[in-house]
Amino acid sequence: MSHGDTVPLHSSAQSDIDEIETLINAAPVLPARPPSPPRASIPVSSSPFLSSNLPDKPPSAPPPVPPALPPISSSSGGGGGGGGIPVDGFGSPPNTLTEPVWDTVKRDLSRIVSNLKLVVFPNPFREDPGKALRDWDLWGPFFFIVFLGLTLSWSASVKKSEVFAVAFAVLAAGAIILTLNVLLLGGHIIFFQSLSLLGYCLFPLDVGALICMLKDNVIIKIIVVSVTLAWSSWAAYPFMSAAVGPRRKALALYPVFLLYISIGFLIIAID
Repeated sequence: MSHGDTVPLHSSAQSDIDEIETLINAAPVLPARPPSPPRASIPVSSSPFLSSNLPDKPPSAPPPVPPALPPISSSSGGGGGGGGIPVDGFGSPPNTLTEPVWDTVKRDLSRIVSNLKLVVFPNPFREDPGKALRDWDLWGPFFFIVFLGLTLSWSASVKKSEVFAVAFAVLAAGAIILTLNVLLLGGHIIFFQSLSLLGYCLFPLDVGALICMLKDNVIIKIIVVSVTLAWSSWAAYPFMSAAVGPRRKALALYPVFLLYISIGFLIIAID
């Protein structure tokens, strides 16, 4: 069959096609999907925290203000009513780095004199070692040891330097050994406080050595050394005996008396 040959449609088929075209042209065009309803917008706040629906709390009352204290009187409470607290004991301690040298020397000398009164002279605080030498120092014991060594070297006619070296070594080493002995016996005392006490107890022997240097008489030397030796032992007894237990007092006091007796014989023997 050639290209130009065509077969005519049936009249019924042609009428069906025309009817379909008429229906297509007459039907309204509907959208593909109904439009979505508009959504409600969410308000955006600039604050990082959303406000709560709870009722606000009532404002709190301000804290009560304590009543003002009355000013403290600077007097230490004499015959007036009520005696206030002295203000000298409060506040920061004074700066001693920038004070004059003479003020430092006077303060150290006053401390030495005060501790010397508490240790070797009768006073109510001798029976309480905690109150007797609470503000201990080592300048006083060092001065008494050096003074005793110098006095013995001046009393010696020969080998003065050797006498001073022996006396200084015996006193310094003896004080350290006696302190260690008290600590090993279970004594409740500070190491340097014990050294300070033993050094201050040398003051009577210093006085005896000075008197013996001025009076070259054996009888006078024996009497003076006996008195000063008893004085030094009396000064050291309450502190050493209170530092240890009752059963160990003899072990703590015997070496102290032995050291002072050795120094006394040294004072008598040097000529």
